[in-house]
Amino acid sequence: MAEGKTEGLAGLWHRPAPEGRGPVRYGPPAPEPGLPVLPELTSVLAAAADRPAPEPPGGGQSLREAACRHWARRGLPTAPENVAAGPGAPALLLALLGAYGGDVLLPRPCPAWWTPQVRLLGRRAYHVPTPAECGGVPDPYALLETVRRIRAEGGDPQVLLLSVADDPTASVPPPEMLREACEAAEAAGLFVVSDESWRDTVHRPHDTLVLSPAEMLPDRAAVLVDLAGALLPAGWPAAVVRFPGTPSGTWLRARTLDVLTATGALVAGPVAVAAAHALDETDAVAGRAYAAAALHGAVAAAAHRELLAAGALARPPQAGRHLYADLTPLRAGLARHGVADAMELEDWLGARLGTPTPGGQRFADELGALRVRLSTGPLLGATPQERLTALGARDPLTLPQVRGALDRLGSVLAGLAD
Repeated sequence: MAEGKTEGLAGLWHRPAPEGRGPVRYGPPAPEPGLPVLPELTSVLAAAADRPAPEPPGGGQSLREAACRHWARRGLPTAPENVAAGPGAPALLLALLGAYGGDVLLPRPCPAWWTPQVRLLGRRAYHVPTPAECGGVPDPYALLETVRRIRAEGGDPQVLLLSVADDPTASVPPPEMLREACEAAEAAGLFVVSDESWRDTVHRPHDTLVLSPAEMLPDRAAVLVDLAGALLPAGWPAAVVRFPGTPSGTWLRARTLDVLTATGALVAGPVAVAAAHALDETDAVAGRAYAAAALHGAVAAAAHRELLAAGALARPPQAGRHLYADLTPLRAGLARHGVADAMELEDWLGARLGTPTPGGQRFADELGALRVRLSTGPLLGATPQERLTALGARDPLTLPQVRGALDRLGSVLAGLAD
């Protein structure tokens, strides 16, 4: 793509830079649920709207205690002094990595915002291939070899970032694969940061076992949760991180709070009240999260069938509000439209579907591989009311707006067949 090209919806992420500078890029946001805010949460936020002060650095006691209860229900007993909160996962991860130091290893592909965080700190980011079975975690053998090579070349690998429910691949690492990755990280002397923001968006929670590295490496793993994953709207930024209950974990939390203080990364007072309420998972909050995950799972599965029918590839989506499609088998058809790489694919496909479809290069994937992340939110309908109707439908796939969006996807893909 030529510098400054802005055709199509995806082109909005490429803006021409001032003369003499490289292009300024805006990465794609995480997929939105596309649903109206839960009224109960709106009421809680409104009741706290007169709080003029932000939370202290790392969050107040009430918010941190709610996070502890949240983790305890997931088998991770936690003390408030081992928790910190921040205004969203990016701010919190930036503070944590800034406090820990060293180079960072990440799976390929990985969330679009991870690599910029590392590079913003002036650290090196090394991407490790994922196993064939899933995304979110590095292949353990490739991880060990990468660490060996980095150190041989004078690098300083210290941290492994991974996710137990992955954006962009929408997959959940099997327990044995996660365990092998954690064992490799321990053997390499790496500290693990587990992004578990999408953990509570698993489509079939009774059939999918989700484990945390903190269960396997209690002294060498931190857990990061962005509440926009399942519990809060993205416009109310709040995230929490769980540190190991060890002297080194206490030191890391203190250093992280130093960075949060220096950068002014504080949770707004009213948002903190809503976040604590969401973390306590009342019946309404938990019910909305469960219903939303089931809805997005049903639509993602239908979109997955459309992809396979057209000859494209994709892992079966297991979590989140998206799926990761590989259109490489349709390369000849795409070439007829002048599409030769992932950057061109995101523009071309986004324009035809009427919604952003970020290419794999956004997620540290190979530019030449024709991969995109497709979000399920836009498939639920064009208005909040249509999407709320889909949430309450016995079979959302029979709704005209959902069926129409899926048919549009299938039609676009079918036009690429040889």
